[in-house]
Amino acid sequence: MSEEKKPDYVVYDEETGTYNAALLPYSSGVAAPKITTPDITSWKQTNINKVNHEIKSQFDQLKAEYDAMVKKFEDNQLVYGAKFSFEPIVGEIYHLYLGKDGRHFLSVIAPQECNWDFVGTYRLSSEKLWEQI
Repeated sequence: MSEEKKPDYVVYDEETGTYNAALLPYSSGVAAPKITTPDITSWKQTNINKVNHEIKSQFDQLKAEYDAMVKKFEDNQLVYGAKFSFEPIVGEIYHLYLGKDGRHFLSVIAPQECNWDFVGTYRLSSEKLWEQI
């Protein structure tokens, strides 16, 4: 004898051989309300935009810090690579010039007191880092 086909509205579990409509977490009757999923695309898009903005802000902040650190590194490379024949004192102001031979040199003489090619004014910090003023 052929197996009897159950109607679509009957909830029958063929593996266990039981009717399990009462065990389902949703209504399974013919008159049950239609199950619809809420449309959350606008919610997703709004939150994606917020998250992207937050991450971009953090990235921009890190990039600004990185750029400042690179500039500090380059300034220190420039000043420490310059020619000077004295031991700089912490907290004092020094002036960097470009010599006629193309090499940089450090001096205590202010730019208005000489005719050398002025590059920048620096102060030696307590961490032995040169800070451009």
